[in-house]
Amino acid sequence: MSVSIQNVKRFFGEQAALDGVSLEVRSPQVLGLLGPNGAGKSTLMRLITGYLPPSEGSVSVCGTDVQIQPLEIKKHIGYLPEHNPIHLDMYVREYLEYIARLYQLTEQKEQVERVIERVGLTPEAHKLIGQLSKGYRQRVGLAQALIHDPEVLILDEPTSGLDPIQLVDIRNLIKEVGKTRTVILSTHIMQEVEAMCERVVLIHKGRLVADDTVANLSAKPGGLEAVFQSLGATA
Repeated sequence: MSVSIQNVKRFFGEQAALDGVSLEVRSPQVLGLLGPNGAGKSTLMRLITGYLPPSEGSVSVCGTDVQIQPLEIKKHIGYLPEHNPIHLDMYVREYLEYIARLYQLTEQKEQVERVIERVGLTPEAHKLIGQLSKGYRQRVGLAQALIHDPEVLILDEPTSGLDPIQLVDIRNLIKEVGKTRTVILSTHIMQEVEAMCERVVLIHKGRLVADDTVANLSAKPGGLEAVFQSLGATA
């Protein structure tokens, strides 16, 4: 089991951002967290990565409790948050070499070149990150999330703001990665789930309200959109 979430609750003051969420995610697969803005998707991802602690319940990654061994689980997780926190004043290759050193990788330069090629950054690798388009900045974010070859990849709104050509490229990359490891991505756009994911988890007001394959939910009358709207949510 790559990720195990057991009866997790997370409160901010008196407000419950997550309210009793349980979820098991096996590898390999691409799982989509679908829900409107404010549903709790980003909070759940931050709990999985160890960025936030749960108020109640437990989260484990690759058999390790996130709260008991937070540094250990970071070896197994690659994370691209919604607001990509990259250093705009660094060159692409320089930045990825810096990330490789943080992870204390062996063959750092070789791994940097492999991930640059993998995410399609070769033509831009000599440029300052601040000079790149949003699409290429997303590729840099994906490269830093993949550089240590993690077993679990967490992507928060990874295609937000991309143009149609960039969108197709990033979707294809995510699907390719999902053939060999666990990918959990969040979105509020149903088409993104249908294009990339095998399984979809619907979250609404901090609760898990549906969990099924995309094919099964799409086969219902009105498709995935009708299922989502029947839950009182709008994407």
